Amino acid sequence: MIALVQRVTSANVSVAGSTIGDIQQGMLVLLGVEANDTPATVTKMISKLLKFRMFNDDQGKMNINIQQSQGDILVVSQFTLVADTQKGNRPGFSRGAPPALGEELYNHFVAELKHTCTNLVQTGQFGADMQVSLVNDGPVTFSLQV
Repeated sequence: MIALVQRVTSANVSVAGSTIGDIQQGMLVLLGVEANDTPATVTKMISKLLKFRMFNDDQGKMNINIQQSQGDILVVSQFTLVADTQKGNRPGFSRGAPPALGEELYNHFVAELKHTCTNLVQTGQFGADMQVSLVNDGPVTFSLQV
């Protein structure tokens, strides 16, 4: 499982011209599910995500996690994160989860995240053609893998 995590001052996701997820200060999580991921992988990623210190404290140091910052979270599925780009000019997607498993684990991730934290959690729509807009704060972007 791969999460590309961006610290944002705002972010939203739209499908067919309608906004379906909208947050203010917090984190945008682009989530890629791999073929070998399991519910245990989801639990590990959520734990890492919620503990990851990427927000500034009073001294301007990245010492605060998302729960301490009381920021919002926007989770968007993005299968292209698991692409193999080592050879040639065309990405390969054999490492990615099949669509049914990807959707199941994405939904499990969102449900467990909402159950685990008190932050506002918004989402995209799995498998949809989405338009994501964001204002990256910093810019601060990290790639997390479990």
